[in-house]
Amino acid sequence: MKNPTEMTDVKTLRERARQHIEEGAVTAGYLADRKIVLKLLNDALATEIVCMLRYRRHYFMARGIQSQAISEEFLMHSNEEQEHVDMLAERIVQLGGEPNLSPEGLLGRSHAEYVEGVTLADMIKEDLVAERIAIDSYREFIQYLGNKDSTSKRMLESILAAEEEHADDLADLLYAMPQEQIAIKRPSTAKAA
Repeated sequence: MKNPTEMTDVKTLRERARQHIEEGAVTAGYLADRKIVLKLLNDALATEIVCMLRYRRHYFMARGIQSQAISEEFLMHSNEEQEHVDMLAERIVQLGGEPNLSPEGLLGRSHAEYVEGVTLADMIKEDLVAERIAIDSYREFIQYLGNKDSTSKRMLESILAAEEEHADDLADLLYAMPQEQIAIKRPSTAKAA
């Protein structure tokens, strides 16, 4: 095994670069199982599409005295989910795959559900549940990748950070709702003595 601080000589790098050039960015140094990574990326893609669509619906359907600010939050999250869709699709292509954007079977590939919600509180809750699902899914995917695909890992970490921010925003919105409109309470941040 090569010493981790020892770099490959330039001649070898040049020779390897000329082999399998049809694989584009995927070189011999790519250590992950590409077939599994492409499936997981397409599942994440489906999840992001479902989340983007649910947020977009909530943007249009939000009603009530508090709805204007909340609907704007829904729109912002929808737009950010669309950015995630684009990032995932681009990475799938870089790895030699094809992004599955087909509506057929979309919900079956998505980790999140498409629950419309009736009230503003319902919409916020459903979006928060979906964000929590996405957070756990991305954490597991990142752990699976380890050091085998650093580019996908960095992209997923950036998406995970956005999903955590979305969940935090939604939890704050839910906390601000009148308690009679919601069935859950925000956990106490006080620590037991």
